Order: sequence, then structure tokens, then C-alpha cells
Amino acid sequence: MKKPILAMLLAGLTLAACATPGAELPPLPNEARSAYRLGPEDQVRVTVFNDERLTGEFRIGDSGNLALPLVGAIPAAGRTTAEVERAVETAMRQRDLFRDPNVAVEVQTYRPVFVLGQVERGGQFPYQPGMTALSAVALAGGFNYRALRDHVSVTRVQEDGAAREFRAERQALLQPGDVVTVYERRF
Repeated sequence: MKKPILAMLLAGLTLAACATPGAELPPLPNEARSAYRLGPEDQVRVTVFNDERLTGEFRIGDSGNLALPLVGAIPAAGRTTAEVERAVETAMRQRDLFRDPNVAVEVQTYRPVFVLGQVERGGQFPYQPGMTALSAVALAGGFNYRALRDHVSVTRVQEDGAAREFRAERQALLQPGDVVTVYERRF
């Protein structure tokens, strides 16, 4: 009676050792492309038409605010560029800087993505719209000889501020701030 139990236990351990890393993770949600939401470390260009003094490049701070001269702090994290434009225009009207301000906000530099694990040169890399897990790995010098190449792990900060890890295919679209981890394959 002990031999069948021992055999089943050994078979279970063998299967567990051969399990693919990351197989237990939920798949990365296929999010429809929508307007980009700003976050800390994004660099934006704010253009105030007819006033060069208020036009310039600004970084969204760790608190999620965009600090503008004469206007003050504008909440920007989690908002689209169009929403920030309206907020800046509203603040300008409230401070009597302009009667009818016209503001444009565009992203100059996105938050970086990070690539870790079995790549040639892991680290921080600039995000570009349309970036996939595979293109991020390419920026990190590609997979090294020990890498599992079928899928990766993507850790993403959710709207509630909590980081969550997902299993992602090579063509999965990344977002700024994502952390891509390339697993080591088991021989």
C-alpha cells in the first residue's frame, strides 16, 4: 500500500518540477486601446497659446500633480491629456490669468518600462506607444540562452494602486510602468 502512494507522490513532484514558470498566473487582460492616462514621471509639454511665458515642458511629480507657474498644482495622474488641458484652462480662468485660455498638453516622454530576468541587459527602457513584451525584450538585448521564450510575466500597477502580476504572450501590449520578467526555462 505504501508503494503506490510513494509512486504517486514522486510523479506529482516530477510534474511540479516540469511545470512551466508563470503557468499559474492569470492572463494579461486584453485591454482595448483607449486614451493614454498620465502618471508620475511622465514628461509633458504644455502650450498656452498667446503666452510663451507659461509654455514649457513639465514633469508629473510623484504626487501625481503637474506644477505650472502662476497656475499651481494641477492633478494629472490618471487623467488624459484632454482632461488636463481642461483642468489647466479652468484654473487659469479661476485665477483671472485669461478670460478664454487655450491650452494644449502632449506627452513628450512616457514613464519607462522595466525588463528583468533572462535577458542580455535588463534594466529601465523608454516606453513607446504600441510597445509589446517582445519589443521590450529586444531593447534589453534579447533573450539569453537560458530564457523561456513563449511567455513572460508582466507586473502592472492597477487603478487601485496595487501591483498585480500576469502571464503575457510575446505580442501583449505593454503600458508605461510595466515590469516584464523573462523566466528561466527548465531543462
